[in-house]
Amino acid sequence: MSGWTNIDGGATAARGYRAAGVHAGIKKSAPDLALLVSDRDAGVAGVFTRNRVQGATVRLCRERLHRGRARAVVINSGNANACTGPRGDADARRMAALAAELLAVEEESVFVCSTGTIGVPLPMPAVESGIRTAVETLAPAGGADAARAIMTTDTVAKQVAVEIEAGGGTVRIGGMAKGAGMIEPDMATMLAFLTTDAAVAPTALQESLATAVGKSFNRISVDGDQSCNDTVLMLANGASETAALDAQHPDWPLFLDAVEHVARELAHAIVRDGEGATKFVTLTVRGAASTADARQAARAVANSLLVKTAWYGEDPNWGRIIDAVGYSGAELRQDAIDIADDNLAIVRGGCAVPGYDPAPFRAILARDAFTVTVDLHAGTAADTVYTCDCSVDYVKINSEYTT
Repeated sequence: MSGWTNIDGGATAARGYRAAGVHAGIKKSAPDLALLVSDRDAGVAGVFTRNRVQGATVRLCRERLHRGRARAVVINSGNANACTGPRGDADARRMAALAAELLAVEEESVFVCSTGTIGVPLPMPAVESGIRTAVETLAPAGGADAARAIMTTDTVAKQVAVEIEAGGGTVRIGGMAKGAGMIEPDMATMLAFLTTDAAVAPTALQESLATAVGKSFNRISVDGDQSCNDTVLMLANGASETAALDAQHPDWPLFLDAVEHVARELAHAIVRDGEGATKFVTLTVRGAASTADARQAARAVANSLLVKTAWYGEDPNWGRIIDAVGYSGAELRQDAIDIADDNLAIVRGGCAVPGYDPAPFRAILARDAFTVTVDLHAGTAADTVYTCDCSVDYVKINSEYTT
């Protein structure tokens, strides 16, 4: 039994947070600007893309993260503000400065995130107007509006919240995320914002977030592309008035589990909403000689277009899987590889199982969700990636998408 209780809401489910989501005019009609605010000073942690090409907002967030304190996050969708030169940096800072002025908080306590088309300058008059409207409409119930405003090609808003008993009282952890395409492990074309009303020092908060991201957002893949704007931020404002949590507190493991649960649910929601996706696939490589080998093999399979299109077509073409494992660079012996779909063996010792009949495997691949397990029998290491199929709609979305 889990140590948390699922509750309604997302990033504003925790006490002391307000949010808003508005249409500023970056997109033609959909909401495109969100504001998330803590009513009191909050500790902040962050994890960012490893892409060496980074948006202006990623650089600004990295710069401000070392202070460990935050009051607000301004987020726009429809425009990545990436590869926009000095103007992009100035625009990101202007977004933070205006929000800080209107909220009457310190400018360096405001973080900024952007997502959308690369290489196009932000329409700042529209953005500034949107920030003003967002400040005017901030509300504790505004989390759902904010979750919609950060969407790009997403088809659904993504929100999760839980409640735990920790630090002598009730603590809440919530979050919202966006992402559907350009999704690859080690972050994705995604933004995620987690909040808690627990009191957690920035160093401990960074530890908890990094651990959670490693088990969630860094374990998903839709298409193998990594964005230049990926950001996960977490705020902890202590509004629950419970005892401070850290590694020495007996409730720390429970807090870590709850944070991981929220991050994992948001990450899974991104994969389920993958552009054109029809299948949610839990892919595990085990029996690897090292964790690095397990990770390489899992990602090779998860990112193979041949594998993903076979899943879409409900074709149990295991040859594409074993081929991807072979070129992954992982240490292996071809005649030792086993593969199973939903624990039903399809390959043993590198060959099809005796009497192989594709029919039961087609039935498995016809499901909305299934598992694929590859055992290399080369060691004890394992790694899991959450991924999806690739349909014709993925091509349509990415050849027609405009803001």
